[in-house]
Amino acid sequence: MEKFGFSISKGRQIDYEANDRSVADYIFARESSFRSCIECGGCAATCTTGNHTKFSLRELHILIKRGENDLARQTMKKCMLCGKCTLVCPRGVNTRNIVVLAKQAFQIFDKHAV
Repeated sequence: MEKFGFSISKGRQIDYEANDRSVADYIFARESSFRSCIECGGCAATCTTGNHTKFSLRELHILIKRGENDLARQTMKKCMLCGKCTLVCPRGVNTRNIVVLAKQAFQIFDKHAV
């Protein structure tokens, strides 16, 4: 059989009941603009780190809101906190503060410094 360069992606299920949303709740309580994020990707398009790695702030927001904290913790380490994402956000989301709060939350709840 010939290979055409395509492969079947692994199935992925999100179990919202099993996910821990404590980090998202911590951020919601301290940064109200987190609720305004519509995940448009404007922040990811201007991200300095995203141009050189697979880091995406949009993906990070989605992971935190879903409660997929292990993936979020790994992804967050790449953020340089330069703040360009905050400048371009059409909804005025303070994305930089959200990353800082997420780091604090991981330190409090998971006892892991990010």
